[in-house]
Amino acid sequence: MRNSKYTREFRDSSVQLVLNSEESTAKIARDLDVNEKTLYNWVREYKKANNIPIAPRGGFTRSNSIKETAEEENKRLRAENKLLKQERDILKKATAYFAKETL
Repeated sequence: MRNSKYTREFRDSSVQLVLNSEESTAKIARDLDVNEKTLYNWVREYKKANNIPIAPRGGFTRSNSIKETAEEENKRLRAENKLLKQERDILKKATAYFAKETL
């Protein structure tokens, strides 16, 4: 990987913002002054690393149209739970960081 001008923390928080926001990825990229394709790549890499289904360009996944078994649902929910725990931990760290700066 080449040297990036963005820190890992910035990349992670940007991805979390995309995943948790109602705003479009393009708008978030503009707001953060990041190339739109770069932000899309970060999100795609994050989803691959965390086994989160990546939607095709049509905007919906095939799994939405097919009933999932209980085992598949458990697997999906475990992955979602893992993601939510990571998001919570990021928010805790950010809160502690900003609280420390205000003191």
